[in-house]
Formats: sequence, C-alpha cells, structure tokens
Amino acid sequence: MSSSSAAPAAKPPMRDALVAAAFQLFLEGGYEQTTVDDIVALAGVGRRSFFRYFPSKEDVVFPDHERCLADMTAFLAASAEEDEPVRRVCDAARLVLRMYAENPTFSVQRYRLTKQVPGLRAYELSVVWRYERALAGYLRGRFADRAGGTLRADVVAAAVVAAHNNALRSWLRSDGEDDAGAAVDHALGYVQAAFGHEAPGHPGDPDHPRGEGAEDVVVLVARRDAPLWRVVREFETVLGRG
Repeated sequence: MSSSSAAPAAKPPMRDALVAAAFQLFLEGGYEQTTVDDIVALAGVGRRSFFRYFPSKEDVVFPDHERCLADMTAFLAASAEEDEPVRRVCDAARLVLRMYAENPTFSVQRYRLTKQVPGLRAYELSVVWRYERALAGYLRGRFADRAGGTLRADVVAAAVVAAHNNALRSWLRSDGEDDAGAAVDHALGYVQAAFGHEAPGHPGDPDHPRGEGAEDVVVLVARRDAPLWRVVREFETVLGRG
C-alpha cells in the first residue's frame, strides 16, 4: 500500500518575502511606525539580509524601479537609427506601465501609501526624475544635430513623463480596474501628436510649421529647476485633468 502527500509550497524568494512583510506591516500599523527590525522579524531573516537587498526602508516600497530603469535604459540603447525618437521614448514609458500592471494589487497599495507619507512621495518623484533623465539623454543624442536640440529633448521627455503619469494615476485611482494600456496610449498620443514626425506639420519643429487642420497641441515651458510635481500639475491643468 502506497501513500503520497502534497509537496510543501515553495517559500517565496527572500527579496519578495521582505517586500510582503513590509507591506503587511505598513498596512496594519502604518509606515512611520514600522521599523526595519519589525520587517525582518516578520520575514524571519536578519538585518543583514534586509540591507543586502534594500539600502533603506524607502527602497522596499519601490522594489522594482531599479530593474525597470535598467530595462528602459537597455531598450533605448538598442534603438535603431530608423526608429522615430518620440515614438521610441513613448514606447520606453510603456515599460513603466507594464511594471505597474504586472501586480495591480501591490501597485494600488503603494499608490495609497505614497499619498499618505510625504517622504515617500518625495522619494517617488526622485525616481520619476531618473526616468525622465534617461528619456532626455536618449533624445539629446537623437536631436544633437538640430537647432535647440537639447531644449527639445528635455521638453519632450518631460511631456512623456507627465502624460504617462497622468494616465497611470487615473488607473491607480480606479483601483486598477480601468484599462491602463488604453489610458496611457491616449495620453502619450498627445505627445506624439505634438512632437512626433507623424504629427501634422511637425509642431515644435521650426522647419515644419503647423498647417491648417492640424490637431490642437499643448506645449508647456518650465524652468529647468522647476520641481517635477509642479510641471506635472501645470500639464494636468492645461489638459483639464487636474
């Protein structure tokens, strides 16, 4: 007579276990009240294990951004000369959306948490700035031979980030129920209509003035040292989505 038993469920990787423990504690007791010691105790590991994966408690809230930034950088570096640059950076921004959409429950929880903790909101803005710099760096190379190429690159990068984040927050406010891809495609369509080669009259390009029948576009000019949150807010106000 033979008997069999179900194999025990595999434990999640330590990194995932730390993230899960952290968010359980954040939701139960609050972010500020939770310490690294609390997190490692619940996860059943030592402090060294935590800091092997995360430099700080803030980093455990954003465990996937470093990977996503690396993926975006590699995607842009692999661009071909024939790739239309504005479309390329819009596609790069969609990699960020994919990261959020992979785990809607976690993404919504993080969104709610960052709204409650000013320090996390500031940290998130610093992450967004790094995405924007990656986009701008690629565009500066592609626009290097144009008059005002650096300005154009920075403006397009800021517009891509603002449009993407506007749609992303709308999806998060729906608790991940709405169609994130459709929302981001619609928002990035504004950017491609304004700055892409396929736009009527190539708005923003001094060699291609707008012709009759071109779609309305929005160009937002901001100081280089303006906080990103202010640029995003002004962009949303202009679009009537604030």
